[in-house]
Amino acid sequence: MGTELRFTAPLWAHPGHAAWHFVTLPTDVAEVLRDQVPPRGPGFGSVRVAVTIGTSTWDTSVFPDRATGSFVLPVKKDVRRANDLIPGDAVEAQLRPLQSGLAR
Repeated sequence: MGTELRFTAPLWAHPGHAAWHFVTLPTDVAEVLRDQVPPRGPGFGSVRVAVTIGTSTWDTSVFPDRATGSFVLPVKKDVRRANDLIPGDAVEAQLRPLQSGLAR
């Protein structure tokens, strides 16, 4: 569907007990993503994407973040372990919107 987007951004941990970890997409990357996948239908504005970080590739969704005007990418524990990532690390990511576009 869209082109591959490449960026580097820091990994951060959400405060709380769930231990969710995220990367916030740079705003210029978020703008390109919005242009490639226009808003339509339900899904809280989340966008289905294929992501590669280091040796890990998986399908997930990025979620809009009102505080930054961007999207946040959840980075699961298996990916963090496989690539020796901890909060504060600069994460090099490749992201591609999936055919289905918005999550349902």
